[in-house]
Amino acid sequence: MESERNVLGGELAPCSMDPKTGFMRDGYCYPLQRDPGRHEICAVMTAEFLEYSKAQGNDLVTPRPDLNFPGLDPGDHWCVCVPRWIEAHEAGRAPPVNLDATSEDVLEDVSLETLQEYAADTESEADATSE
Repeated sequence: MESERNVLGGELAPCSMDPKTGFMRDGYCYPLQRDPGRHEICAVMTAEFLEYSKAQGNDLVTPRPDLNFPGLDPGDHWCVCVPRWIEAHEAGRAPPVNLDATSEDVLEDVSLETLQEYAADTESEADATSE
């Protein structure tokens, strides 16, 4: 995990420690062979994206303690699946992205230019995720 890089070529930053995100619930969005969903994009949840995701059959709002899932609110940072983010982008509902905490592997499917269009304000968000 220490060697993971972000889409900007730097060290991969944590996405969120509260709620704890990532396929391994370690706070990071990075590729794992056993993660077919590819939870590699660190996104800042918006009401619009949460509604869109729920309409697509993936309810990210309702807590699921059995799956170690707290349920999300607008403003939460979460590792989202690459295919879902692309789908939301194509539908005009993609959430902002924390580029420092998004895996460089995402660049195989989404251009850096596209991700930069959705860049979140990472300075203030980094403070929120490190508490």
